[in-house]
Amino acid sequence: MSTPPLVTGRLEDIFPALTADQMARMTPHGNRRRVARDEVLFSAGGAPASIYLVVSGSLRIERGSEGSPQTVSILGPGQFTGEINMLAGRRALVTLRAIEDGEVIEVPRENLLGLVQTDSDLSDVIMRAFLLRRAELVAQGVSDVVLVASDYCSATLRIKEFLTRNGHPYAYVDLERDATAQELLERFGVDPKDVPVLICRGTTVLRNPSNGEIADCLGFNEAVDPARTRDVVVIGAGPSGLAAAVYAASEGLDVLVVETEAPGGQAGASSKIENYLGFPTGISGQELAARAITQAEKFGAEMLVARSAAHLSCTARPYRIRTERDGEIASRAVVIATGARYRKLEVENLARFEGAGVYYGATAVEAPLCRGEEIVVVGGGNSAGQAAVFLANSASRVHLVVRGPGLSETMSRYLIRRIEDNPAIVLHANTEVVALEGTNRLERVSLRHKPTGEVTTHPIRHVFTMAGAMPSTAWLDGCLLVDDHGFVKTGPDLLKEDLAAAKWPLARAPYLLETSRPGVFAVGDVRSGSVKRVASAVGEGSIAVSFIHRYLAE
Repeated sequence: MSTPPLVTGRLEDIFPALTADQMARMTPHGNRRRVARDEVLFSAGGAPASIYLVVSGSLRIERGSEGSPQTVSILGPGQFTGEINMLAGRRALVTLRAIEDGEVIEVPRENLLGLVQTDSDLSDVIMRAFLLRRAELVAQGVSDVVLVASDYCSATLRIKEFLTRNGHPYAYVDLERDATAQELLERFGVDPKDVPVLICRGTTVLRNPSNGEIADCLGFNEAVDPARTRDVVVIGAGPSGLAAAVYAASEGLDVLVVETEAPGGQAGASSKIENYLGFPTGISGQELAARAITQAEKFGAEMLVARSAAHLSCTARPYRIRTERDGEIASRAVVIATGARYRKLEVENLARFEGAGVYYGATAVEAPLCRGEEIVVVGGGNSAGQAAVFLANSASRVHLVVRGPGLSETMSRYLIRRIEDNPAIVLHANTEVVALEGTNRLERVSLRHKPTGEVTTHPIRHVFTMAGAMPSTAWLDGCLLVDDHGFVKTGPDLLKEDLAAAKWPLARAPYLLETSRPGVFAVGDVRSGSVKRVASAVGEGSIAVSFIHRYLAE
């Protein structure tokens, strides 16, 4: 006997019932079929190929084992199955079973994608339900992943961030605080020294897995065919890359996005972006990225996650991008959107404390680690300001460390005012971090005041560094022309001598945002001369698509 449903509130939004007219419009996109009592339409861990619209009878969404499943919800006539995983073709987190004999409309995934692109009314209903269902699954802990780890292990934070930023729910068992942790390790034959341990779908045990191994175990990329030649391959899923994917896919191009870690780029590590047009109360970088991914997938774009671009062929057409795990991907046009990364602190022992006291993002994943403690935030830009304001809600004191004389030249005024008005934030101008100390974790931080040379040491265990920008272009290996700092040169910045050196083959000059190779574009922070703002990155990604159409038509 199953337990009462997990989902009991907001049912009219999470599991809406379609009207007779809406059901009639969905019916031609699927096949009408009978279902028998106790028939399993799909199982957790499998890739559901269809959603099901209930015509008669009822379906039960279950989680847990075959012997004692837990009911997530029960669907009746007019209600339909599916959630965000359906758009990406990822594995199901739940099992769907018929409670009684009945009839359903089975809508294959390919037909569903066509439906949400052509019927705006049904698209609104379906997409809203999918988003709310994923949020509910996360809130209720419905997942196929258990992470057994310690907050004092640097790899734990990496895995948490990877799962969170990819929107995948997980259960966390803390070795230091959870009495069941040891029992769980013994059940799966795992030694505590192997942590962090990821238990995937209740069967596969991964010891300190890489992001790529996690993606493979969870089937993140199973629906993607890397052998197919694409119209556009976008390298990088920050704001600029996601904008390019959304606009290209919405205009009928075959789009594949390749992302090294998790969608969002630097913006994805931001707790709150308040100066982005259309969001007066702000939006987190993670939420902005999640919405953009859903948009792109709605229009048919696909994404390879935890895959790094290792090489771009310079002369072959179509262009070929070699990845670290999937061989070569062919594409008629390429968008380079690999962004930039924060500069690392120039101190000894930095690598020892990365993820164990030194962090490059400030989100809900990192904030609980420093609750009630003094912390350091390094940087004078908007990302550092947003981090300082956000972390001041949980930390006892935030030391904002900047190398320059102040914030007025590098930070938006609204953030400066918040920092000045917050008694928990202390600004240290003309100051730099010169030493990190500790054993297994960071324990002490030394700061040097540059004008006086005075060095002070503080018992601080957490440093958030968000300063500077280093372009992620090493993988291009000379294929594209870059400026003196390694950022990709595009459009008018490519001088005649640059084009001659690159052997530019066309009579026309490069389009705006086009690189020294025809049909290869660079957008966002990776581009030389770009404005380091989310809105600018989104604009560049969308503008590039108009020039891609021109190039493909040549």
